[in-house]
Amino acid sequence: MSRIKKAFENKKAFIGFLTAGDPTLEKTEEFVLEMERAGASLIELGVPFSDPIADGPVIQAANIRSLSAGCTTDKIFETVASLRKKTEIPLVFLAYLNTLYKYGYEAFCKRCQDCGVDGVIIPDMPFEEKEELVPIASQYGVDIITMVAPTSKERIKMIAKDATGFIYVVSSMGVTGARSEITTDVAEIVEIIRSVTKTPTAVGFGINTKEQVHKYSSIADGAIIGSAIVKIVAQYGEKSGAKLYDYVSEMADALTK
Repeated sequence: MSRIKKAFENKKAFIGFLTAGDPTLEKTEEFVLEMERAGASLIELGVPFSDPIADGPVIQAANIRSLSAGCTTDKIFETVASLRKKTEIPLVFLAYLNTLYKYGYEAFCKRCQDCGVDGVIIPDMPFEEKEELVPIASQYGVDIITMVAPTSKERIKMIAKDATGFIYVVSSMGVTGARSEITTDVAEIVEIIRSVTKTPTAVGFGINTKEQVHKYSSIADGAIIGSAIVKIVAQYGEKSGAKLYDYVSEMADALTK
């Protein structure tokens, strides 16, 4: 059984996001371990990119900080390899397609397998173009995580039926960032997904409170928080470990049991 499947096995999953290399890769490694200790089931690591079109200002700023500090894709792979000596928590990259294309699809997926990256979320890869990557990724045991957006209603079944790992249900239109109110009918989207696949679902984009975690983990199989975590790192920098532990503990405790 894959690490991702184990994260959802008989329980709800809390998924946290960090921008790799913000403020340093050494701290990214520390923060992953703190978040796991606090109850995170899976960690997304953002591969910094100069034009992260799906991300709001909080994560955009983190990308700039990371790139300015000298973070590279190869260094992130090295960090994952180091983490794998200490933890079996599932690790999923969030990367933009140009990063994989420039690295080479096969070289990237092989490196994921060698280092212990379990999956990749690619926000700017259209569903219609996934076949140029998915067969290569599956050859190396890497899940390409499917994203389902509120605009996808007529396409949800087609997009979800062959999904592997987990399905990222995008709660709101627009870019990443904390929201006080989410108006999308997430339950309807999850119901449609479950009519065609048993692949677990996790809701992200905008979630930042324990009430939202509780609500959306009762509807789906997990909840994802990104910007609120990255904001803690922006505020406390290298001293973020304890703050991240406290926040993730509170959010993970709010999961529907």
